[in-house]
Amino acid sequence: MRSRILIAVLVTFVSFGCAQSQHTLTILHTNDLHASFVPHDAFWVKESPKPLVGGFNELAYIVDSIRSANPNVLLLDGGDVMTGNPISDMMYKGAEGGALFEMMNMVGYDAGCLGNHDFDISQENLKKLVAIARFPELSSNVVNNDGKFPVGNKPYAIIEKAGLKIGIIGVMSQDLYHLVNQNSLVGIKVLDPVATTQRYVDEIKSKTDLLIALTHEGVDEDSTLAAGVNGLDIIIGGHSHTRLRQPKMVHGVIIVQAGSNCENLGVLDISVENGVVVKNSGKLIQLWHHADRPATRMSVFVDSIRKVIDKEYDQVVATLASDWQRGEGETGIGNFVADAQREGAHADVGFMNNTGIRANVSAGPLTKKELFEIMPFRNILTTFQLSGKELRSVITYCLSPRSSVSISGITCTWKKNAAGEREIVTLEVNGKPIDEGRMYICAASDYFVGEAKRYLGMEILQPIFLKQTVFAALEAAARNNPTIDSKVEHRIQEIK
Repeated sequence: MRSRILIAVLVTFVSFGCAQSQHTLTILHTNDLHASFVPHDAFWVKESPKPLVGGFNELAYIVDSIRSANPNVLLLDGGDVMTGNPISDMMYKGAEGGALFEMMNMVGYDAGCLGNHDFDISQENLKKLVAIARFPELSSNVVNNDGKFPVGNKPYAIIEKAGLKIGIIGVMSQDLYHLVNQNSLVGIKVLDPVATTQRYVDEIKSKTDLLIALTHEGVDEDSTLAAGVNGLDIIIGGHSHTRLRQPKMVHGVIIVQAGSNCENLGVLDISVENGVVVKNSGKLIQLWHHADRPATRMSVFVDSIRKVIDKEYDQVVATLASDWQRGEGETGIGNFVADAQREGAHADVGFMNNTGIRANVSAGPLTKKELFEIMPFRNILTTFQLSGKELRSVITYCLSPRSSVSISGITCTWKKNAAGEREIVTLEVNGKPIDEGRMYICAASDYFVGEAKRYLGMEILQPIFLKQTVFAALEAAARNNPTIDSKVEHRIQEIK
């Protein structure tokens, strides 16, 4: 009898021990918030008026609801908190965009990862933003010339949740130098993501039960990271604005990402047993705006910031005589933006990537807010020189169907030759035939210059970054033209 009781006790103890070794955790995640602290139109919905989606009020409400039902919650962000709304330029606690990080404090983030747009204003400003955050900002592969972490970032954090020691390693895209004004990156190095992540995995693996890479590099690069690093369990991603409605599995590593602009909250539920993720399920929660939510500390703060911004950005700066509609070819809005950059920089030629124009505007009064929605990123106006011969090469490249660039200051006619190739017939700069021996001043955004190989077919050497944003040049052009009637002018035209 005594032996039976002992066996029963042992079985109960072993069963209880096994149950105790399994831990459940809910990981909530966002990425590429892009300063979307208030709701915006759900552009993909066909009905009109379109419903509103996003904003920190809704995000905070859903996060709080999940936490109230489940104490084992980890909340992470994959970078690019900044740039996309005027709040990024608004001073708060000594930092431009500081109110965004204060809102993240209110939501209760556990950790964040640096994004490329978080560097847009300056390293010094980013240091101040990191200081406002009451959670660690991670990036293991962003270092200075001394190998130290330049903006208050940390390589990793170890956080205890649900009885687990969770190691979180931050990773930045190695394309950072192509994405940010180089004036904001002086002294910055971006180390190899795979090698650096492996280094820190090896360093903290023995101290942790679960290893997460919190990245800002894109879903394809996350797959490369998953394949190249031994020991990772999960990758929480950002940068590519990918809506992964279900987790992606690569070499046994769970990869998730939640889209962009605070439109979704990612939810990943996992069970961990003896340091192994034995079960996982993921989803996205669409953050539809509910106007009837009760007032909270967050909503009061959000409303106070919105009122300050609206007072300035509701100003009418001009009148549009016709609709501005974006497109791949020449458009009225593309011409106006390219012209504004050329005029703002006192250049001969202006270039604008059409995908960088982010909104259409209907004819009628044009507000500063609508102008900002067209050009929401804090791009810096940049000049560079090209010879006439180089300009001819650029225009030849831009005749390709794969090019989608608006051009100011140049008119060109072209035709297809007997081999079906596109060749230039006439080429003028500001009404005069191009002089292949002359140097011409060109203007574009710092982003465009960084991606010039893609847009112009060549790298730009020795760019000059002006002390003016592209948005400022756009606003000045609008205010100088009370009635705007920009049209398609067939600046680059095929002839038969």
